[in-house]
Formats: sequence, C-alpha cells, structure tokens
Amino acid sequence: MLITAHSISPPYDCDMRSFLAAVAIGTLSVLSTTATASAESITSLNVVAMGDSYGSGTGAGDYEPGTEGSCFRSANSSSVVTVDKLRKQGKRVNFTNVTCSGSAITTLRESFKGEPPQFDALKRDTNVVMLSIGTNDIDFAEFGGLCIQADCSGAPATAIRELLPAMGESLKTLLSDIKARSPRATIVLTGYGQQVTRGENAGGVPLDPICDSQVFSAQERVDGNQVSRDIDVTLRNAARAAKARGIDVRFLSPYVNSVDLRPEFEGHSLCQSQPPFYRGFDALAPGQEGNDAVLHLNRQGQAAMADLIQRKIPALSASASL
Repeated sequence: MLITAHSISPPYDCDMRSFLAAVAIGTLSVLSTTATASAESITSLNVVAMGDSYGSGTGAGDYEPGTEGSCFRSANSSSVVTVDKLRKQGKRVNFTNVTCSGSAITTLRESFKGEPPQFDALKRDTNVVMLSIGTNDIDFAEFGGLCIQADCSGAPATAIRELLPAMGESLKTLLSDIKARSPRATIVLTGYGQQVTRGENAGGVPLDPICDSQVFSAQERVDGNQVSRDIDVTLRNAARAAKARGIDVRFLSPYVNSVDLRPEFEGHSLCQSQPPFYRGFDALAPGQEGNDAVLHLNRQGQAAMADLIQRKIPALSASASL
C-alpha cells in the first residue's frame, strides 16, 4: 500500500506531532543533565589526602571520631586546614581524607589498622593528591626513640641513611602508580623538616624537657639532623625524577634546599627561640597522645604547612579559578 501525505489521517498526524514533541523534550532534558554534570566536574575540586602521621596531623589535636589512638586524623592537619580555607572562600571541594599514622609506602595498597587500602580513594577525576610518606619505610620513629632513650649517633644514624635509596625507589614507583590511578591529579608531596635544633639550646625562653642534654646530646643533634636532611633530599630527588617522567608532582618542605629552613620555619624547631612547631615531651602528659605525637608537627606547624601549600600550589590557592 502506498502511503502519501494525503492518506495520513488527522488522528495519526496529531499523535506523530505529540511523539516528536516528547522526543524533543526528552533530548533537552538529557542535554541539560549532561551540561549540569559537566559544569559540576569543572567547578568542583576533588582532593585526596593520603599518607602517614605527618599527613594525618598526629600531634595537632582535634581528632576525627574513631581515629584517636589509631590513625590520628586531625581537623588541624595541613590538608584539612587547606580544604577548609578553600571552602570558606566559596570553592566547592570534594575531600577524601584517608591518612593514617604509621602508614608506609608498602601499606598504602593494603588494609591497614582496620581501614581499606588508601589507594582505593584515588579516582580518575581526582584533581589533587596530598601525600606525606616515607619515614615509616626507614623506621624513622624508632630512630627518634633511640635518640631519646639511648644514643642514636654514629652507627645507628649511618644505618638508617643506608635505607634511604630503597625508600626513594619505592617512592618513585608509588608516584607512577598514583599517576596511573589519577592521571589528571597534581601530587603534592610534603617533607618533614627539622624536629630539633642542630645546635645549642636557645636561652631566655621556656624549653620542652626533651631539650635536656641527657635526652639529645650534641652529637645526636648533629647526626639526627643529617638524617632529616638526607630524608628531605631523598623525597626531593624522587619528586624531581617523577616530574621528568611527566608526572605532575610538587615537593614542598620546611627546607628550602634540604639544608636551610624556609624563613617561616626557621627558629621553630624544638629547643629554638621561637614557639616550636613540633611536639616534645608535652605529648606524654596525661590526656595527650603519648609517644605517637613526640617529634611531630603541632597545630601551629600544620598551619604553617597549610600556608606554604596554598602559596605554592596554584590549584589550592585562594585566587584559583576552578
């Protein structure tokens, strides 16, 4: 049967017009939803914080419920402070914080302290990864404990420095793996700084009992600080090597060059003249965190790191347009 325009009955013609109108409305609805989702992905910043105790804010107080005594995720950590500032400035930030005290490069891919692998937080649309990692791979906390309880100068300091090349290689692999999981992300790798002054105690100011010469001898301060500098060099070199392979990684540290401290951190190590940025034996007082927080950044130290991050990382600066 040949159907012509004249053979289409009026009811059929009316139904066809209704059908075409419905299709048009449906298409517009899909396009609107897609445009909204696209706009949200552009205007939202997806941030993941992962890593160890310096990243979690152990020692900075105000811990996320359920993490005190384990992961110690602090509301005063540099990542949380940075995100809070961005949100107060009207930025839309989707923030996932999986940092956990005690984490090492080797634990990020596995369940740790009853929590899922930190790697699970990394997504393809992650924009920024804030990472603090490395010292637990060389038993730096145990080294610090040895300095306090016995003598870490000489052979112990040499032994820990011998672990640094392997840690650096593991870190390079980690940065590549993060890139594979989150190909568009800027990785912000942060350093640890100088916990205790290299020289003599400052005079005329109250000092933490950890500054007693029976705790850190003059030689322990020299050797311990050399370890801290060598850690910084290792992290810095790993970041530089990753950047050369096309990975968007930025290394930020209290050190300018792994030797000299940045002006905002100068004088704030334990036993120096300015208010310390690190916890000493005050962390051992009743009601405090205990050994886990000794030689870790306090609230002021974490705030200084947050300021440094916002100044140096365009995506996290107050003036950034998303």
